[in-house]
Amino acid sequence: MGLEKTTRMNYLFDFYQELLTPKQRSYMMLYYLDDHSLGEIAEEYNITRQAVYDNIRRTEAMLEEYEAKLQLFDKFQRRQELVSTFEKTPFTEENIHKFLSELKEWD
Repeated sequence: MGLEKTTRMNYLFDFYQELLTPKQRSYMMLYYLDDHSLGEIAEEYNITRQAVYDNIRRTEAMLEEYEAKLQLFDKFQRRQELVSTFEKTPFTEENIHKFLSELKEWD
């Protein structure tokens, strides 16, 4: 699993974890945040590795669906980029209005 996917899943989990069941949250936390293997999670819950794998993949798909509809992570990233650009830009009234307009367009 690539670092980029892990980072994305961690962000999506942060934004949408309240929409998941307690079991889904637990599996995702163990797998992505605590770096447990499928076997370790399966042993802890007394289920098969395949069951853990299936649950994690379904949950990942759900998180991606939530993001496609709500775009909380995308908006977060765009705001971070805008802030970074803003910090490097001279503080003129024109620039401030430009940045504020851009922010308003996203919501």
